[in-house]
Amino acid sequence: MEGFVEPPTMTQPVTLLLVAHDGEWTRRRVPSVKWAHDFCNGLGLPSYDAAVVGVPHRMREYNQRQRGASGR
Repeated sequence: MEGFVEPPTMTQPVTLLLVAHDGEWTRRRVPSVKWAHDFCNGLGLPSYDAAVVGVPHRMREYNQRQRGASGR
């Protein structure tokens, strides 16, 4: 599992995107960028700034697999 910290935008607060090894993911609002990195580091998870590194390709592949499984 890895954490991708997404910066705030005009319409969204800071979010933490947690991505598993198979690409399954969840996104949650968090209090701050520092909080997100501290949370990940406290659990021994690597954390990255999503604005710098982007999101992992395995997440997009997971989304494609899920769309295919639902018949879309």
